[in-house]
Amino acid sequence: MYQFSYSEVMQDSVTDAKERERQVLDRSIEMLKVARDKEKYTQEAVEALFYTRRVWVSFIEDLKHPDNQLEIELRANLISIAIWILKECDKIRRRQSSNYQGVIDVTTIIRDGLK
Repeated sequence: MYQFSYSEVMQDSVTDAKERERQVLDRSIEMLKVARDKEKYTQEAVEALFYTRRVWVSFIEDLKHPDNQLEIELRANLISIAIWILKECDKIRRRQSSNYQGVIDVTTIIRDGLK
């Protein structure tokens, strides 16, 4: 029988959560790249924007939760970034922008910071 300390279990949970977050962001990035590379606003664009929006709305919900253990300033900064991404996605959806690359770049930076 294995016995683990609470801190070991919690560390694994944090590590697992970060890995899941990286995977979700990887998928968002890949979907956005496919949409970016299409000539027109396509079904891939709709799916990429919908998925990316769901991801960042979920992150905002998690970041504003009182049990979130990140520092308040970091949480506020991440929420600001998330709001920017949501606004850019909305502009793309309304065909007022094609700034897929900006959303991809910022999402990549956030993903790479999850270590």
